[in-house]
Amino acid sequence: MGASFLLLFLLFFFSTIHKISTTTDKITTNHSIVDGETVVSSGGTFEMGFFSPSGSSKRYIGIWYKQILPHMQTVVWVANREKPLTNTSSVVLKVTKPGILALLNDRNETIWSTNTSQSVQNPVAQLLGSGNLVVRDANDGIPDHFLWQSFSFPTDTHLPDMKLGKNFLSGHEAYLSAWQNDNDPTPGEFTLHVDPTGYPQVLLKRGTNVSARSGPWNGLYWSWAPIYIQKPSNSSTIKVVFNKEVIYYSFFLTNNWLTRIVLTSNGDIQSLTWVDRTKSWHIYLKLPSDTCDTYSLCGAYGSCDIDNSPVCGCLEKFVAKYPQQWENGDWSEGCVRRTPLDCNKEHVFLRYSGIKLPDTKYSQYDKTMTLEGCRQVCLKNCSCTAYSSLDISNGDKGCLFWFGELTDIRKLSGRGQDIYIRMDSSEQVSVAGSNRKKAEILAVSFSLLMAMILLCLILLYKWKKKKKLNLKEDFELPLFQLSKITRATNNFSINDKIGEGGFGPVYKGVLEEEQEIAVKRLSRTSMQGLDEFKNEVIYIAKLQHRNLVRLLGCCIQGEEKMLIYEYMPNKSLDTYIFDQTKSKLLDWPKRFDIINGIARGLLYLHQDSRLRIIHRDLKASNVLLDIEMNPKISDFGLARSVAGNEMGANTSHVVGTHGYMSPEYAVDGIFSVKSDVFSFGVLVLEIVSCKKNRGFVPQDHNLNLLGHAWKLYKEDRSLELIDEELADSCHISQVLRSIQVGLLCVQQRPEDRPNMSSVVLMLGNESPLPEAKEPGYFTERNIFDEAKSGSQTASSKNEVTITLLYPR
Repeated sequence: MGASFLLLFLLFFFSTIHKISTTTDKITTNHSIVDGETVVSSGGTFEMGFFSPSGSSKRYIGIWYKQILPHMQTVVWVANREKPLTNTSSVVLKVTKPGILALLNDRNETIWSTNTSQSVQNPVAQLLGSGNLVVRDANDGIPDHFLWQSFSFPTDTHLPDMKLGKNFLSGHEAYLSAWQNDNDPTPGEFTLHVDPTGYPQVLLKRGTNVSARSGPWNGLYWSWAPIYIQKPSNSSTIKVVFNKEVIYYSFFLTNNWLTRIVLTSNGDIQSLTWVDRTKSWHIYLKLPSDTCDTYSLCGAYGSCDIDNSPVCGCLEKFVAKYPQQWENGDWSEGCVRRTPLDCNKEHVFLRYSGIKLPDTKYSQYDKTMTLEGCRQVCLKNCSCTAYSSLDISNGDKGCLFWFGELTDIRKLSGRGQDIYIRMDSSEQVSVAGSNRKKAEILAVSFSLLMAMILLCLILLYKWKKKKKLNLKEDFELPLFQLSKITRATNNFSINDKIGEGGFGPVYKGVLEEEQEIAVKRLSRTSMQGLDEFKNEVIYIAKLQHRNLVRLLGCCIQGEEKMLIYEYMPNKSLDTYIFDQTKSKLLDWPKRFDIINGIARGLLYLHQDSRLRIIHRDLKASNVLLDIEMNPKISDFGLARSVAGNEMGANTSHVVGTHGYMSPEYAVDGIFSVKSDVFSFGVLVLEIVSCKKNRGFVPQDHNLNLLGHAWKLYKEDRSLELIDEELADSCHISQVLRSIQVGLLCVQQRPEDRPNMSSVVLMLGNESPLPEAKEPGYFTERNIFDEAKSGSQTASSKNEVTITLLYPR
């Protein structure tokens, strides 16, 4: 009996010792592993051992996430991907002197092994917490002294801390190589490289041919690469190093997310994050994202615009090289200058804005020059076809020069950069031509000149009369001289233009006392006219609140009518929440502050101001952000006041922006404070989701954003509405509360919607909220009939809808 008990104890003891040994993170000269055994990284994130892909009997050495369920095994690295095993009996993975990790069969033949140019006495192979498998001296953990590491030989997966790029001294390149298919890790036809020629850019290749390109590194992000983490944020930082010795790209996480970038077998680059709640990988960024990401689709000097049909067009002042071929949809030969270059003639550089910068394979750079210095250098070399700023991370600095034709250009509204392209001087209106025009004007007959003087006197009289009319209630609003505004905006230079809306263009200016201003200049072709101009002066001059934009004064001189505002350096809210790059700058606390600020601004308009103001055009592009990202409601051109205790009115002239207008206002012309509440609710849901109400295209239904949010709310799935960028910063109960408040604000019936005083209270405490009812515009619609919602970027048009209602 005692012998049997002792035997059982020894069996249990050695079994326990074996289990403990399989959970080590190292392979040593005294400890190897065979099929069925693994090593696990410190912290338990990664595991290494033998595995078979789904549907295959072949065995490989690989590294995978240990925390993920076995049936969803996610392999991030494969050792013997070109030499699979069909029989693992007597096969062992071991470390040998002088420092080699090798996979050996029963005849001690090497199936796969690492290499090293150094020799150590006590080598170990260790699986680090980052997922990096390293071979090193047991007594030396300095990364620069590693004998070998798997991060230098990646397969299809880019992990945090891994460097993709090339060492110019050794000639070694670390790049991604896709699997043959989902069940076969043999190298496929797609590879992903950090291009070592010219200036850094990421290239997706199919064989030896480039199939997509990220665009050059600009100090903040790749010119156009949505799959890569664009800017440092609360959850991630990125690093690009480029010097005479190395070029590499890497990213780092500051949280505990499981995040990876994968090159799939069909050539997609996907950035994925593990969502523990759903037990699945979520694809939150992908490249190529559309047809325009196809490398050089439109040829030289052709520009691809995904919003156009056909998508390819020539840059301005360029024409198709072969017009007939171009018209037939063959754009491969691209475009040529309308006026050919002659190196013996004078040249100029024309600015093209909002584009993905061209292929930098044949480029040079200088890190120290100013933009004007770039122009001078490029102008002296006829082979220099274009230049742009090298680094935009802290203002424009440095130069990037192109030589030869410019290829792989695409239009990027709100995200692209500026490039200056060499052109014949005849393509730019010359100063001499302008002077000739002035001379012709001066040569007009004396009688016509006198008539002009008389006309100016009449206009001056009318201007003084209008000034008295506009300011008859003594707003104490300063009047700016036209000459002062002209100097402040460099004569309304196109370089100082920061946006354009229904009112007209908006310019940044600097007054002589160094005060920065924003100048809204009424356009003669404006959809809004003198009434809206006077309307904005009347209302906003009487309003004073920290969440309303401040009007500094106006300028009314001749035909010129301008409003002068405090300058908002961060522009409008829509440029952040609808931009994949800038949205990362708004964590949840900042977004919640913005929501609360807008609510307080509306409460002031509806209840606390001297006038009860209904804004009638509240939307993301009409919320400006100051230097500290505080929201300020702007654009009161369509606002209306109601007297006393009145809550609203009726109109036959419906104005506003589709996607933000309440149903009763859009259909029947009935506007009230509840119309603004509806617009606020739409805005809250857009801020939380980073999706536009109009233009939102879900996969499983044809509902707009309101309908989608309502559907998730009824199914208790509101968390799925949240922008993925908020995952590491959001206060879940606070976000869910904001979503419910947003849904309460967009309810179909105006009387069901809360007023803004209730909204401010609901956002500011934890008291129970009423159940939301069905929102307006809930019925499914044909998404192909939908137009894009309001103003999206600083350069886009202010989409104002004007509808006349007639009796039924």
